[in-house]
Amino acid sequence: MQGQKRTLEGRVVSDKMDKTVVVVVDRLYRHRRYKKVIRAVKRYKAHDEENACHIGDLVRIVESRPLSRQKRWVVQEILEQAG
Repeated sequence: MQGQKRTLEGRVVSDKMDKTVVVVVDRLYRHRRYKKVIRAVKRYKAHDEENACHIGDLVRIVESRPLSRQKRWVVQEILEQAG
């Protein structure tokens, strides 16, 4: 897996910062013992160089080197504009 960068897809929930967006990524997994499907939600701060993303956009983010204290992801592309 060396050389492969992780990619995630999620929705933009905040674009108030300059060149930064907050992306929420949902993940479904089954509990090992009880077999119930659990929805895990995680928030990532991602770098958006052109300030192109807006709230509600579906985006793909890719892992990168640390850009700030909390930013380790970069917006690769906007998959769907908020309508």
